[in-house]
Amino acid sequence: MDMIINRPEVLAGVKAAFDRYERALGENDIPVLNELFWHAESTVRYGATEELYGYNAIAGFRAARDPSDLKRVLTKVVFTTYGEHFATASCEYRRVESGKRGRQMQTWMRTPDGWKIVAAHVSLRG
Repeated sequence: MDMIINRPEVLAGVKAAFDRYERALGENDIPVLNELFWHAESTVRYGATEELYGYNAIAGFRAARDPSDLKRVLTKVVFTTYGEHFATASCEYRRVESGKRGRQMQTWMRTPDGWKIVAAHVSLRG
């Protein structure tokens, strides 16, 4: 099997999905944020203070969280695609309101419904 790393058209697709996620995060657009996570029990999101297992737990967290201080500036982003259906997005960021710095890693999978996050890890730097 020939696995091409960072094939341009695949990279463009996952970057577009990631950019859509970033816009939705800054606007607290919960329907779009939920849409971009894979609707499965095996989807995982580790946050700064929470461990969420399954799409329903992730959607529940989003509905209940404080929406203040969500806007952020990305200071470094690295995308890597593996073949045509799998990618990672890693970033460092600074929250606009509080200045807090953090990191995020997402694992993306291309599905028949588009790119979906299947795992995510968010942490704040001390």
